[in-house]
Amino acid sequence: MGLFESDNIRIIGLTGQSGAGKSTVSRIFAGEGFPTIDADEISHKVSLCKDFVSEVSKLFPDCVSLCGLDRQKLAGIVFCNGEKLKAYTDVIFPYILREVFRQIEVYRRAGESLVLLDAPTLFESGLDDICSSIVSVTAPLELKIQRVLERDGIPVEMVKSRLGSQKSDELFTSKSQYVIVNDSDIDSLREKTTYVINELRRLYADDCD
Repeated sequence: MGLFESDNIRIIGLTGQSGAGKSTVSRIFAGEGFPTIDADEISHKVSLCKDFVSEVSKLFPDCVSLCGLDRQKLAGIVFCNGEKLKAYTDVIFPYILREVFRQIEVYRRAGESLVLLDAPTLFESGLDDICSSIVSVTAPLELKIQRVLERDGIPVEMVKSRLGSQKSDELFTSKSQYVIVNDSDIDSLREKTTYVINELRRLYADDCD
């Protein structure tokens, strides 16, 4: 049960590994009228926050300069080392959570009943606890690697390290009420996503009245 159900607002968590197609699914939800909170977008904004950068500089001084935080250099470090990744997420998650809750409150005051929370680290951050339902996007490993290579233009070794540092598809599947397997084309993905959207609307129809 999601934390906000007593306020007549349901948070739908959307998550999945890099390259699975989560962002595309998020855009389909948004196109169907779902208000969306993008945790990845929030993390980018946080990386510009002076207080946050100051905290990170104490842990990873080589990743901070007068120009700010070097996200790519930092990624190359934390995604290859579990302890360093945890140290980094311990710093950034409180910033992300504060902004997520602020945006939820804005939507609650606006009378929204269903809100999509697009969060790649939904489980790691504990944000799954506030979700009424969770949707995970999965895809074959080869496709995920190919998509990240095309999207980010980083070495394949870095892609594999990034995926290896993330939760497995098996965990996403076991902790989700809905799983969208993105193993074909965009039309297939849209059809699968639309089905899930309709199921969610039926499930929470009373909240939308």
